[in-house]
Order: sequence, then C-alpha cells, then structure tokens
Amino acid sequence: MPIAVDIDVMLAKRKMPVGELAERVGITPANLAVLKNGRAKAVRFATLAALCEALDCQPGDILHWESDPE
Repeated sequence: MPIAVDIDVMLAKRKMPVGELAERVGITPANLAVLKNGRAKAVRFATLAALCEALDCQPGDILHWESDPE
C-alpha cells in the first residue's frame, strides 16, 4: 500500500506503550494493531486527530506516501 503508517516510530519517541495509546485514542488494541501494521484500508479523521493529540504530533509524522515498486 502506498500510504505507510509510522505509529511505532512515534510510540518509541514518546516512550508510550501500545495499550496506553489505544486507551487514549479510544480504540481497541486490536484495531490499533491493524492500523500500525499497515493492514487498515481507511482511517477516520476523528481517529487520526485523536492519534495526533495523544502523540502530540502532526498527521505527517505518522503517515507518509511510498511509491509502489513496479
């Protein structure tokens, strides 16, 4: 998928466990795992905003575009 998710990077920078982030954002740890492992097909803006608030970052800090290898 051309959109990559760098939640792990931000979690490491913030020294925050996955469970704490899931609780702060209001989603299940399983749904957070789907998102951070790049298996999500979509993310709600409300969830993205909550992630940014919890991690004190901008959307571009956790999402970036990668070209598909041809």
